[in-house]
Amino acid sequence: MDLIDVAMKWIVAPIAGFVWLLHTRTNVHATEIAVLKATTTVTKEAHDREFKEMRENFKAVITKLDSIEQALRK
Repeated sequence: MDLIDVAMKWIVAPIAGFVWLLHTRTNVHATEIAVLKATTTVTKEAHDREFKEMRENFKAVITKLDSIEQALRK
């Protein structure tokens, strides 16, 4: 019985504590990774939206310049 008590105190309990520590850290890291992925997705969507707006504005400027050029040639 003393052998089981010693084994529980010095082998099983530290291993269980270490496994619990790894489990909690893994959950924290998984949560942080999920947040980073969500942030990256939102940032990418905002960048794509801004790029699309810039492209449309550039097309409008080019169209306006073309109309000015045509008016000057007449």
